[in-house]
Parts: sequence; structure tokens; C-alpha cells
Amino acid sequence: METASKPGRDVQPKKARLQTKKKKPRRYWEEEATLTAAGASPGPPRNKKRNRELRPQRPKNINIPKKSRIPGKPQCPKKPREQRNLEPQRNLSGAQDPFPGPAPVPEEVARKFRRIDKSKKLPHSKSKTRSRLEVAEAEEEEISIKAARSELLLAEEPGFLEGEDGEDTAKIRQAEIVEAVDIASAAKHFDLNLRQFGPYRLNYSPVGRHLAFGGHRGHVATLDWVTKRLMCEINVMEAVQDIRFLHSEALFAVAQNRWLHIYDNQGIELHCIRRCDRVTRLEFLPFHFLLATASETGFLTYLDVSVGKIVAALNARAGRLDVMTKNPYNAVIHLGHSNGTVSLWSPAMKEPLAKILCHRGGVRAVAVDSTGTYMATSGLDHQLKIFDLRGMFQPLSARTLPLGAGHLAFSQRGLLAAGMSDVVNIWMGQGMASPPSLEQPYLTHRLSGHVHGLHFCPFEDVLGLGHSGGITSMLVPGAAEPNFDGLENNPYRSQKQRQEWEVKALLEKVPAELICLDPRALAEVDVISLEQEKKERIERLGYDPEAKAPFQPKPKQKGHSSTASLVKRKRKVMDKEHRDKVRQSLEQQPQKQEKKAKPLKARPSALDRFVR
Repeated sequence: METASKPGRDVQPKKARLQTKKKKPRRYWEEEATLTAAGASPGPPRNKKRNRELRPQRPKNINIPKKSRIPGKPQCPKKPREQRNLEPQRNLSGAQDPFPGPAPVPEEVARKFRRIDKSKKLPHSKSKTRSRLEVAEAEEEEISIKAARSELLLAEEPGFLEGEDGEDTAKIRQAEIVEAVDIASAAKHFDLNLRQFGPYRLNYSPVGRHLAFGGHRGHVATLDWVTKRLMCEINVMEAVQDIRFLHSEALFAVAQNRWLHIYDNQGIELHCIRRCDRVTRLEFLPFHFLLATASETGFLTYLDVSVGKIVAALNARAGRLDVMTKNPYNAVIHLGHSNGTVSLWSPAMKEPLAKILCHRGGVRAVAVDSTGTYMATSGLDHQLKIFDLRGMFQPLSARTLPLGAGHLAFSQRGLLAAGMSDVVNIWMGQGMASPPSLEQPYLTHRLSGHVHGLHFCPFEDVLGLGHSGGITSMLVPGAAEPNFDGLENNPYRSQKQRQEWEVKALLEKVPAELICLDPRALAEVDVISLEQEKKERIERLGYDPEAKAPFQPKPKQKGHSSTASLVKRKRKVMDKEHRDKVRQSLEQQPQKQEKKAKPLKARPSALDRFVR
């Protein structure tokens, strides 16, 4: 008797139905034709080795397209790498790039940023050292190309004043220049009437945003000359000989009648350095954090402002020192003396690095350009000369001035300014690397008093003039570098950025002992001193610590390091070294014989006995 099935018994539960709907993921080898046994159930084989044997082998060089994971997407065969590189790249729009690859860089532009001379061949050294030199050269080449490309991003370009129809630019007055320029540039020309406290010495901050000036009657002030905002103003109640900003606008040094004083931007006196007395001139070396002072007693003193210690005090033995300037390229101090010579000084040497006879009379002013290539001097003989500092310090050009120049200053782009009584003349060269031409002045300006200080403002076409009537800001088109490095000198930096820059500059401070005439010599190896030091060390110790140690065989496993085997291994190594020495001496013998061989003469001479 058959029993009827209960309704719903054949119906699967919901969970089981979901599991049957899910399909098992298919592997790529399941699509290939595989040999299966008759009657075997479809599915992956249990034995992995058998599966590997049954899997069809395909050649390696054939590109088989893979199945796309996106349904309905057409498959494109993968092209070989050679074909992909040859075809021009396509944009999203499908257009081809007519100029594929990076833009070429002119060789002249890349050579300007290159620091490694490719004309010199690499030295014959070990393979590891040679590979490192090649890698360094390749990196330097890549950096120079990147720097040449980034030069296109410099938006500002330097310009100069040009006259119409052969007009002499020296006859153009400041009032005409102010009317021709924009309002922002016209506001940079101003006069401060401070006749009751003059004459004045002035100095701009390293970023060119702030101005500090001090009068002979004790008036000292600092201000943001762009916005005309006064930062501090004090009266020190004694004569001010010179004034200089330190590494930032937050600190400045004042050479007063008796001692050297350090003030902050609020006018508060921070230090009084009594070891620097009767100072006449000040110069600050920003990369070394050194404040150089020249005094009436004839001493040149270097003060490290980061630690507050005097690094060196050098006696120039030339009397009163009132003419001093620095070389921005190598941080060497130039001193002018009353006997017509200019001496070059470094804190690492007690004697001058060089002495240059420049004039037949005393030296009145000295200035060095920003590249450290040219030096301008003026003397009591009314001569203005320009010297080349790269070679034998020979004069390149000279000009006789009616009154003689009492003050000189170079701009960032090589313009030379000379102050003669109440007249300021500016000469211009042919380019950035050429010396200024002294034939015809570029600009001329007359002041209301005698000139006592000149200083070009960094990154601005402005010349600051300190005279007996006050302060004058003069517009000089093309004087400054139009583009500044925001990481090094940023005129618009905030207080936080300035603090971070100070910390970084202190960590990268250059020691005073590295100041020399040629900074490139620091990257070379002093072979003579190295050999001399090695000989002295051998004499002091009694043996050569770098000599090759005798061979000592290492003990092997038990039963293989007997005394006889150790002696045998030692003898084997010694014989090998002896053979190498003999082979090397045999190879050098023919060369020595060729050097000693003398050409045979046809007939003997009586003078042969005098030949050695």
C-alpha cells in the first residue's frame, strides 16, 4: 500500500535553496580542455600532482588573453613593451601628443647649473669607488636638468633704464623715474630729514624688508621701510660709528664710541661686549654667525654670536682700521690700509692670506661683488680701480675721479655705486658676470649733504644713502635680483617661519676654521698632508697600524686543524704572496731598462765624460 507523500516534504528549506543558487567560482584552468576519466564527476581533482600533470602546458612566449572580470568588456591583447614605447601616448580624449616625452633642455642653460666638470676623466680607482662617482655624476646631471627646467617658473625678470634716441641715462632725475613707475615702486623713494642727528650710517636686513640707521649724535632707529612702520627708536647718548643687522631683523649690533652693543627689535640692550672697544666698522658673516669688528687699535676681532665667544683677535699691524668689507663668496674680510694696500684675512690664520698693492696713497673704500670675482677700491690718489680676485689680483680698469670716492657698494647684479662728497654715481656692466664699465655712469644723483654710507637693498631696486642730512632711498632699476629663494631669504615670512629658519641655520652653521680663499679646495684631498701625517703616526707608534696583518689560519673541525696542517696553510699563503711580488718586479724591469737606455751616438765625443 502506497502512502501519499506529505505536502511540502519535497520542498527544500530556504537556507538550502540559497546554497544551491550560489555557483562555485571557476578557476582559469577549468576552462581549458582537461582529460577526465569516463564517468568521473565534474569538479576539481583531489590529487594536486595529478592535476598538475593533466593541466595542458603552453609555451612561454605566447600571450593568451585573460578573461575580463567586468562582464561585457572586450578583451584587448597585451602588446609587447617595445611596441608600447614606440607608440605616442594618448589622452583621455583620444588625441595623440605631437611632442611625446620630456621637453629638451638647451645645453647652455644646463651648463649654468652644472657643478661637475665633465672634461676631467674619472680617476683610475677601485670599481666600487668608480661606481659611486658615476652615480654621483648621474645624479648631478639630473639635478642640473631639473634646475634648468624650473628656471622657467621665475616670473620676474631684471630690467634696466634705457634712454630714448641715444639719451644719456645719467641725466634722468629721480623725480622722472618716480613719475614713470607704478605707485608701489614710487613709494620706495623717500627722504628722511634728520639733519640734527647726522651724519648717518645705514644697513638693510638680509631679507631686504627692514632698515636700521644710526646717527653720529646717538640716534638709532629700525623700521619696516616698505610699510614705513617704526619698530624702535632710541638715543644711545654717544656717537655711533656703524650699525649692522645680525642673522635676522630681530637683532642688530651698534658700534658706539666706546664699546660694542647688541639690541633687539624693541630697542632693549641685550649685551655690552667690552672686549670689542673703539670699534669703527662692522661686518656680519651669515653662514658662520660671525660678527667681524675693526677697531682704532688695529685689531680685527671675530665674535661668534651663536655662543657669545670671541673666535679670533688678529693684529693687522697697520694702525687705525676704518675701511673694511666682506667677500660674500668665501667670507674673507678685506681691510684697507693707509699705505695703499688691501689685506685679506681669515680667522683661521694669524697672518693675512694675501696683500694687494692698490693705490699710491691710502685706501678710502673697498667693495666686493656678490660672486666674489671683482673688487673695487678707491684711494687718496683719486683713482677708482677694479681688480680680478680669481687670478693674480691684477687691475682690470681704472678711472680718475675729480674728488675721489669715499664710499663704494656693489649690488646683487653687479652695479657699482660710489659716493663722492654729495654726489652718487652708479656704473653698470654688460651682464651679470662682467665687471662694471667705468667709462660712462649709469645714474647720477645729488644729495643735500655729504655721503657717509651706501648699501643696496637685497631683492629691491633701491639704494640706501646715509648722509649728513638724513636718509635717502634712491630708485636704481636693474640693481637687485628679481627672484628670491623662499626657503633661504623670504621677505614675507611670519614669526614662526623665522624661528624655524633660525634653528635650521644654526644646525647648518659653517665652522670658522673653513674660511679660506678658495672654498672649492675643501672638497679635495690633501695628499701631501695625508702622507706626512701617516709618517708621523708610524714614528710615534713604532709600527704601521695600516700594514697588512700576517695570515693566521682559522681552526677547522676536530681532527682537521693539526699543527702540521696550520703550518702548511701558512706556507701556502706566503708562497703565493712571494710569487706575486716576483711577478710584479719582473713586469717593472723592462720599464726601468727603457728609461735607463740611452740613445747610441754615431761617434764618441770628448764631452761624454761630463754626461751623467
